[in-house]
Amino acid sequence: MEKATWGAGCFWGVEATFRRIQGVVSTSVGYMGGHWENPCYLDVCARVTGHAEVVQVEYDPQQVSYQDLLETFWDGHDPTSLNRQGPDRGEQYRSVIFYHTPEQKQLAIASKQKQQNSGKYDRDIVTEIKPASAYYLASEEHQQYFEKRQKSRK
Repeated sequence: MEKATWGAGCFWGVEATFRRIQGVVSTSVGYMGGHWENPCYLDVCARVTGHAEVVQVEYDPQQVSYQDLLETFWDGHDPTSLNRQGPDRGEQYRSVIFYHTPEQKQLAIASKQKQQNSGKYDRDIVTEIKPASAYYLASEEHQQYFEKRQKSRK
């Protein structure tokens, strides 16, 4: 199994998107890329920690490639929007790829360049590409948030 981590806005929707992909074994939501140890949701929302809301994906590379996961990442948000996705604003909603291996770094850089050159966007892509750092798991209420809400409505 391999790991991939990205931020693309509110982690609830991003996680739901990746959970539907064949070959994704598990997902979790949390925080990465900040300067504060053990942040909680309120700390991150207060914009004092520097963390992004992220989804960490564990996947089977025999079933789905990192490249395919990158395509889902690009298609799932606006990578030209700085620190904002839809109505959500703040650095915690930034577009960022956290790579775990040198190969992921190279694939992410090439993929970003391909997206920028595609003509799909009117503005420059602002997605950051950074090495993975300490990952802080969000509380249980945030894990598989949309699935839990669906079950509670039935």
